[in-house]
Amino acid sequence: MEGQVLAQFKDLGLGAVLAFAAMGSAIGTGTAGMAAVGAWKKAFAQNKTASFILVAFVGAPLTQTIYGMIVMNKMVELANKGVYLWGVGIFCGIAMGLSAFWQGRAGAAAADAMGETNKGFGNYIIVLGIIETVALFVMAFALGLIGKLAIV
Repeated sequence: MEGQVLAQFKDLGLGAVLAFAAMGSAIGTGTAGMAAVGAWKKAFAQNKTASFILVAFVGAPLTQTIYGMIVMNKMVELANKGVYLWGVGIFCGIAMGLSAFWQGRAGAAAADAMGETNKGFGNYIIVLGIIETVALFVMAFALGLIGKLAIV
């Protein structure tokens, strides 16, 4: 009986890493997107050219979903052997999702600032890249851990 209950949750870690990363991406892109739309509206209202480059700030949080998928695909190899890694999936997914969430918030501030001044694009992208690094570290460390567990 206990084995059947555990088998029902075998995909929990797999789903969690992708779902939490994707939720963060959705919230982050939505937040940055609203700020970009606001900046464009302001430009249109003032008969100014609306900067298309704000889309870069909106799309930045999407990559965390890809990182979640990469970790999930690596976890599948162990799940097929009966090693489910729920904690790895849940906590890595949350960390990646939070990175996307905060990257979206910073992207929203960048869109607002860029829309107002039309200056500073390079600085804003650097900030988004630093926030992105958190998710990259999580992915790299998770893949390293999963690789070590696959050997055992």
